[in-house]
Amino acid sequence: MSRARAISIWAALVSAVAAPIAAAAASPLLAWREPIYIAAGFAGVGAMALLLVQPLLAGGYLPGLSGRRGRHVHRGIGGALVVAVAIHVAGLWITSPPDVIDALLFVSPTPFSAWGVIAMWAVFAAALVAALRRRLRLRPPMWRLGHTFLAAVTVVGSVVHAMLIEGTMETLSKAALCALVLTAAVKVLADLRVWAVRTRHRT
Repeated sequence: MSRARAISIWAALVSAVAAPIAAAAASPLLAWREPIYIAAGFAGVGAMALLLVQPLLAGGYLPGLSGRRGRHVHRGIGGALVVAVAIHVAGLWITSPPDVIDALLFVSPTPFSAWGVIAMWAVFAAALVAALRRRLRLRPPMWRLGHTFLAAVTVVGSVVHAMLIEGTMETLSKAALCALVLTAAVKVLADLRVWAVRTRHRT
């Protein structure tokens, strides 16, 4: 890959991540929010940005981060994603415990809450399976299929959750980020063909 192409790819990724964060930072709604709530909201925005990076790393699409180095960074970003989600939920819990309880029990009147909870448990499960991979003694095909399934649930749940919320994220930049997250996830699924690993292994 040429140096110019590599630079353009990284510049596009930085722009895709920075634009929604900058737009959210300029939101007039922040003026009436508590600092903890603002931190929780930006942790959620950051988590969405990390969701864009993860499939790009998994597919080896980022210049200089393919192979073993890409997998190492992928694991690190996965840990950061778990932390971001935890901060997001903890901040919301501090500012409004009843709303978080209702969301966790799937009795919240707001539809976006259920999707957020589904995505949260999926990302926690994906991280847990990754951390316990050796102890669970999962075969590589089953490991890839299970991890990919949980990642897909995380992506879909997070995108629906974000799109249903009318908050500090600016609508157009949020929609663009969500579209990029979905596109990246679909591309890596199509390219890696994780569901076909078992068939190839047998043959």
